[in-house]
Amino acid sequence: MVALIDTHTHLFAEEFDEDRELAIIRATEAGVTRLFMPNIDDTSVEAMLALCNSHDGCYPMIGFHPTSVDENWKERLGTVEKWLRSEQVFYGIGEVGMDLYWDKTFKKEQMEVLDIQVKWALEYDLPLIIHCREAYPELLEVLEPYRKTLLTGIFHSFTGTIEDAHKLMEYSGFMFGINGVVTFKKSILPEVLKSVPLKRLVLETDSPYLAPVPYRGKRNESAYLVKVAEKLSEVYDVSLSEIGRVTSENALKVFKNAENSF
Repeated sequence: MVALIDTHTHLFAEEFDEDRELAIIRATEAGVTRLFMPNIDDTSVEAMLALCNSHDGCYPMIGFHPTSVDENWKERLGTVEKWLRSEQVFYGIGEVGMDLYWDKTFKKEQMEVLDIQVKWALEYDLPLIIHCREAYPELLEVLEPYRKTLLTGIFHSFTGTIEDAHKLMEYSGFMFGINGVVTFKKSILPEVLKSVPLKRLVLETDSPYLAPVPYRGKRNESAYLVKVAEKLSEVYDVSLSEIGRVTSENALKVFKNAENSF
């Protein structure tokens, strides 16, 4: 069995309320050895910590998602910051980023919130887990001043073009998070990844979302990470064990403070 790391899963979400413990068991049985949990916003921290603080191999992150940015963002982000500055150990700043797919009302505020959290990542020397949907120009505008810094992280759920990939690869401390989208029939990702070396990839599920083929349309879970790894084995024409080895090494380069945790 190949050992894999899920760098992005939301097993604390309500979609798992009926079988959360079983989902963790299934992930372990599938060879998924570590689960990295990005927070969503001020409303999700306690559920995430309840899960991670009671399971080995579960690593919480703290952040404020762009789609949660609203007219009360300062107060809500303040709550998240209090958690960051508490005694709780976190392994990354995320999930953060830009999302203009659903609504552009708070575009300026999203950019400000992202910039604040980039500064947190640098202050705490933690990786930044970046979500971006229909907003690459705005994302790159925020990140540009930090290009020469020691900022590291993951471009989560990367589904961009070859041009997008080349721009993002200039941020040498970042990996590309690849999930079930790579298995979709109409996905351009397998072609785009021909321009991205395997040493820049990490695996993720984004469960409960984006289930890979043959589970597409169903609830996703960390056990399905194997299907993502199998597809990358085809794309890069290397063994499944090589995919597991390289992507796990890449994950632990990003999450430095998780490397020796057990």
